[in-house]
Amino acid sequence: MAENKDNLQQNGQRRRQRRGGGPSAILAPGEKPQDFRRAVKDTLSYMGGYKLAVVFVILISALATIFETLGPKVMGHATTLLAQGAAARLNGTGGVDFAAVGKTLLITLMLYAIGAAAQWLQAFIMTNITQKIVYRMRRDISEKISRMPVGYFERTQTGEILSRITNDVDTLGQALSQSISNFIWAIVSMVGIVVVMLTINVTMTLIALLVIPLSALVMGTLIRISQPFFAAQQQYLGIIDGQVEENFSGHLVIKAFNREAEMTEDFEQSNKKLYESAWKSQFFSGMMRPLMRIVSNLGYAGVAISGGILCVRGAIGVGDIQAFVQYVKNIGQPIQEIAQIMNQVQSMAAAAERVFEFLREEEETDRADASEDTGMIKGGVEFDHVSFGYEPGHTVINDFSARVEPGQKVAIVGPTGAGKTTIVKLLMRFYDVNGGSIRVDGRDIREFTRKAHRENISMVLQDTWLFRGTIKENIQYGREDATNGEIIAAAKAAKAHHFIRTLPGGYRMVLNEDATNISEGQRQLLTIARAILADKKLLILDEATSSVDTRTEVEIQKAMDVLTKDRTSFIIAHRLSTIRNADLILVMDHGDIVEQGRHEELLAKGGFYSELYNSQFENVG
Repeated sequence: MAENKDNLQQNGQRRRQRRGGGPSAILAPGEKPQDFRRAVKDTLSYMGGYKLAVVFVILISALATIFETLGPKVMGHATTLLAQGAAARLNGTGGVDFAAVGKTLLITLMLYAIGAAAQWLQAFIMTNITQKIVYRMRRDISEKISRMPVGYFERTQTGEILSRITNDVDTLGQALSQSISNFIWAIVSMVGIVVVMLTINVTMTLIALLVIPLSALVMGTLIRISQPFFAAQQQYLGIIDGQVEENFSGHLVIKAFNREAEMTEDFEQSNKKLYESAWKSQFFSGMMRPLMRIVSNLGYAGVAISGGILCVRGAIGVGDIQAFVQYVKNIGQPIQEIAQIMNQVQSMAAAAERVFEFLREEEETDRADASEDTGMIKGGVEFDHVSFGYEPGHTVINDFSARVEPGQKVAIVGPTGAGKTTIVKLLMRFYDVNGGSIRVDGRDIREFTRKAHRENISMVLQDTWLFRGTIKENIQYGREDATNGEIIAAAKAAKAHHFIRTLPGGYRMVLNEDATNISEGQRQLLTIARAILADKKLLILDEATSSVDTRTEVEIQKAMDVLTKDRTSFIIAHRLSTIRNADLILVMDHGDIVEQGRHEELLAKGGFYSELYNSQFENVG
């Protein structure tokens, strides 16, 4: 039993490795991030379009800090006036100049008011900038997804991608919004305070500044310890999102095979890793502020003692001590703020690393001379000695050659793993051939951009894809400028009009997220109606009837006959009874065409196709 449990854990770990897209998906707590500096550099580079705005924010922040920094010194002057007036009164030589004190306090109030207004303005501008950056980043990710090769999505977990779009971008946006303006304030504030302190007393300033290297040492140590945990936290957050998405979409299969315990155990392991990395990162980052406060209080005590000694000697006044003590207290705030910002920067760097890693992923590329216009094609397709493998050294298609005339209905059949779907992916240019070529109307499809080439192809897949929206909108997805009459005509041709009228709301009925409020066969008919409305010269039908009952299959077959009329059609089917009227049947095995011809011809040969066809009836019997 223990051995089986260990095997299940190892299998779950291997599944997570495969889903997560590589070693980064199982980063262990304490392991160093890939490139902290590059992540920060990429983030700053991404903000390049807002340089002038950031410079303006820096100037406003500097202005606000200058006014706030001058406040304690001016207030200290008021204290000195009061102390001198009180001493003069005791000596009988004068009194307190309340007019001068009032004027000084009014100036102090104005300084703080202007500083607060400037600080509000810079916060407003910085928030606007960061939200534009986040908006641009989400837009870039969305556009990036449309340019990504199909292979990336086949090897990467959906939840992992969603986590980068949501969790990582949100983390990055929040950190930018808070950290940049606060960091500017902290640096300018610290410089301003040091300058004003030097104007009061150099000796006390040097004593106060002793806390800065000590603070830097503490911060550097904590950052070095906690950064790997921040990186692991973001990684495992993505893994958990992927597991939740996967378990939710497959919950019926999980229940059917009684795998709830194993899936829960897989989730618990990932959740435990996330917990470990999260609490450690938060623990070490949480230690930063109190440690900075301790260091700051040491400097505060040193200044208070030295100030008292200097005052007794008459080197400085009482108001200067009061102002200096306040400055020492204030200089601790930017130091603590920088410590807090370092925590945010660590989260930002871990999130940015994942976001920019995604943005740097290899994209689908076209030749430099690829044309954007294929012209009016007739639909002739030729596979000329095509060879292909998903990985180097592992060939899936060996030497595939076939010629298809415009308007022909071609069926591709063969056992599982023969390479049928791979041929379709190559025709769609989801992948490019390793050897040979695929030509449409005599021209290599690589002469056109992928977008232009795919404009000529419609697909109906085994796994129907419908989105949350009305039935009309789902059919109209095939051609957005279609009129209501054209949509209804496409539905009638697809044998879908009748059942649509019986549904509540008819064409206005809203399908749910998975379109589970209609049957599987009805979903398939809607996708066929969508393909009819698109009206493309090339058509691909990939196992379009494999998951429906025989009666529904007959209706779908009628719709498919309408759909394939006058179109060059490629039909992948396991049910060989559905492709008996094909103009050409290509029989594949181990990546090669072993037989080709019409249904009756291939049966008469008594070869591989005949065995496949007869075995289906034997299995039924």
